[in-house]
Amino acid sequence: MNRTKVLTLILAAILLLAIAGTILIVVLPQPSEPFTELYLLGPGGKASGYPTNLTVGQTGNVTVGVVNHENANVDYRLVATLANKTVTTKTFSLANGQKWEDSISFTPTTRGAGQKMQVDLYKGGNTTVYRSVYLVLTVN
Repeated sequence: MNRTKVLTLILAAILLLAIAGTILIVVLPQPSEPFTELYLLGPGGKASGYPTNLTVGQTGNVTVGVVNHENANVDYRLVATLANKTVTTKTFSLANGQKWEDSISFTPTTRGAGQKMQVDLYKGGNTTVYRSVYLVLTVN
């Protein structure tokens, strides 16, 4: 065989391997790193306008959302606290790719800046916080 035929065969083999590899990547994608989204939304379902300046006794409302990207069904427990006192606890299950949203209301009872309204998410039966979000409040 001459050199041209050998090089042509080698290049054709490399091209076929590259095409086969590309097809495998498209047909059999690797699953992504599992994670869960946890977020807060203000009025109108926007990521703005959060109730961070309240007066004592005034009720604030936010929407909390959870999206499951864990590649499995997951049981969640959500605990909302204001100034380290539990406001609400919710439990729910989500299938992979499923989204859950609900409204949380909270009413501060003491004046002061830097009060934290925190939402902790627990995954499965774990007692360790999996995800957490919070708002810092100024209460007059």
